[in-house]
Formats: sequence, C-alpha cells, structure tokens
Amino acid sequence: MTDKRGWGSTVAGWFIERDGQEQADTVEVGTDTSDAASSATADSSASLSGDYVTPSPTQGVFQTPPPAATGGQVNFDAVYAAAGVDAEEQQRVAKTIELLRSLPAGTDAAVKKQIVEASLKAFGVPIEKIIEASVEEIQALDGYIRNGAADNEKLIQESDARIKHYEAEIKNIRAVMQQSVEEQQTLIKVCNDKKLEVQQVLEFFGQDAVGRVVKSSPKLHDPSDQAETPAS
Repeated sequence: MTDKRGWGSTVAGWFIERDGQEQADTVEVGTDTSDAASSATADSSASLSGDYVTPSPTQGVFQTPPPAATGGQVNFDAVYAAAGVDAEEQQRVAKTIELLRSLPAGTDAAVKKQIVEASLKAFGVPIEKIIEASVEEIQALDGYIRNGAADNEKLIQESDARIKHYEAEIKNIRAVMQQSVEEQQTLIKVCNDKKLEVQQVLEFFGQDAVGRVVKSSPKLHDPSDQAETPAS
C-alpha cells in the first residue's frame, strides 16, 4: 500500500496529514493521472504544518471574488464556483464522499477500494475526473484560506495603524489638558500676585474708606453680597 504520509507533499502541501487508524483506512481510488494532480506533484514542496508563509500558486485560482466567511461559516459551493469548479464537478466529489462515508469502518482497505471503484464506474464518471475535481476543490479551499489570511493581515495592520493614530491623538489631548491646567495655575498665581500689589493701595486708605466707596459706587460690587447671591 502507498505510504499515506507521503501524500503531504503530493499536491503542493494541500493535503492535511492524518494520523493513526484514520490514515491507515484511507481508500486509494484509481491512479493520480489527472493534469491537475500531475502538475501539483511536480511542484510539491510545501509542508503539512499549516504554515502559509510561503506564497501559494493556488491563491490566484479564483475567477470571481469568493464570498466572505460570515462568523467563520463558509459557503463551500460558492467558493468552489468562484474557483471555476462547476456544479457537475462538485456533485461528483460529493457523491464520492457520501460513498466513502457509507462504507463500514471495519472493511478491509482492498475490499473498500473494489467497492468504491465499482460504484464510481456505475455512476459513469471516469475516476480521473473525480480526482481532478477533488484537487480543484482543495485548490479552491487552499486559496480561500490564503485570501482570508491576507484579508485578516490587512485588517490587523489597518486597525493597528488606527489604534496608534488614536493613541497619539489621546496623548496630544492629554498634553493639551495638562498644559491648560498648568496655564490656569500660572494665571491664578500671577493674578494673585498683582492683586496683592494693588491691595497695598486699599490697605493704605483703610478698610472703612474702601467700604464706603464700594457701597456708593455703581461700578463696584461688595464681595460679601456677591458671595451671598444664590447661583442661578
């Protein structure tokens, strides 16, 4: 039996490696002879770690913009369609998946293969076409992941720039507030110093004289009257 762990590099890192019994029970159907699979095999170099740092040749597979994922939910049919995988190709893959799921878990792998191949032939669809459509879907999903990662990175960068802008703006506002407080404190000190200067004149003439002038002058206001006036 083919070493399943080698599949990780078979299609340019698109396959996700399985472990344990699930890997051992994987059914091999037909031969990897489709153009898509052969081309991908020739370009195999990526790892299965899920690390998408290296640019992918599949990121440009979309013929039309794929739909955005809402709340992490993906419209797979629409994603495949955006990548040019038509409804008939999607149906071939879907029927094959249903067939694989219907097989008893304990069935021998060789028997599974015979059952699957016989059933697929009954559908009248060449195995190569199913493989090709499957690789197309994997290409679409890989490109969708990468496009999403690029969009997410762009959003993070833009959001980080906005946060830095607002943080700088907040810092400037706080600086203006602090400057205003300091200026007000300086204003109070300067004005009080000047009041003390002028107060020397009033002290020279005496409190009684100042009181009489304040009460008789229409320009002046008795501080005691002003303090007793209720705020409006």
